[in-house]
Parts: sequence; C-alpha cells; structure tokens
Amino acid sequence: MSDVEEDQSQENQPGEVLTVSYERLRHSTNAEVLSQLARRDLPDRADNAAFSRATALLEAIAGNEHTPVEDRVYLAESMPFPNILVKLSKDPDPVVRRAVAANTNDKNWLAGLLTKDPDQGVRAAALTNPMTSWKMRLEGAENADTDAQTLDHLGKLGVEIEPKAPVVLAAMVRRAVALNPSTSPETIERLKSDQERHVATAAASR
Repeated sequence: MSDVEEDQSQENQPGEVLTVSYERLRHSTNAEVLSQLARRDLPDRADNAAFSRATALLEAIAGNEHTPVEDRVYLAESMPFPNILVKLSKDPDPVVRRAVAANTNDKNWLAGLLTKDPDQGVRAAALTNPMTSWKMRLEGAENADTDAQTLDHLGKLGVEIEPKAPVVLAAMVRRAVALNPSTSPETIERLKSDQERHVATAAASR
C-alpha cells in the first residue's frame, strides 16, 4: 500500500474521531497525500455526516503549509465553504489570498476583510469581487493607494459593470473614483460624461 493509500485508508476509518483525523492532516508533511486529498471528490451532500467530515478535513488540509500552493489555490478558487475560505484567507502566500479574494462564494464580510490585505493584488481582487459590500467599495474608491486599474473597474459600477446595482450607491463610488488622485486620465475622461451630474462634475473638477 502506498503512503497516499495508507493515509486515505486511515482517514476513512469509521472509528477514528474527527479531531484526530483533523490534527493528523493539519500537521502532515506529506505533500503528495495532502495534494491527493485536496482534490478528492466530496461525498454526496445527502450523506450529511460524511459530507460534514470531509469539508472539516479540507479545512485542515487548506491550513497546512505543506499542502502544495497550487492545491491551496485550487481550494481557494473552487470552495464555497466559509470555514475553508476563512482558513485560506490567512494563507502566508498572497497568491492563495488573491484567489480567496476573487471567489464569488465569499461572504461579504470576508471579502471586506481582504480589501485591507497588505498585498495590493489581494486588495484589488477583493474590491472587484461583486460580493464586497458597497461600504468597502466606497472606501477602496476613496483610497489613494488603490491602483488605477481597480479604480477604473469601480468607476464602471452601475453602468458597464453590475448595471442593476443600486443607483445611489454606485454613483457614490463612481464620484469617489472621480476625485481619487490615483485615477487614470482615461477614467477621468470617461467619468466626465457620467449619467449622474455630481459624478461628471467631480470628474470635470480635476
């Protein structure tokens, strides 16, 4: 029996307590085993006990730095489960955190936290995630440290992007973009023709 098969066999022992399995996987140094388990199909949701156990163990795998980065990114991009995404949102590798920030399964509070990440790419991914709250989008639009590409995205909210967004909130974000000193000249020019007068006026004042 290979190391992978042995570890999987142990993990599937019906008598093993979940916390024992969790801690074993959380501290495992076997990257091959962790990679295999990270990409294993989940049990059918109808089997609630097996499904809950599997997602709990995925959290342990996600939080183990010996799990290969590409597998942590895979989980960050594909998982809809808050416990796993929260674990990955604290990953030391910004590539993993960026994948979490862009995941549209994020809860808005998690996406909001990632708009404050020290990595610019993570912040940008979170600010352009439609799950991010309008409050955090507005703060990003007002922040001079936000990059020009992200500001351009925010400056299209309610118009080209998310056209059914709340009119007042989207316009507040676009106005903040128009006043942000980091906004590109091209974005400013577009906002001068904005359908909302106060947005266009703000852009013209630049």
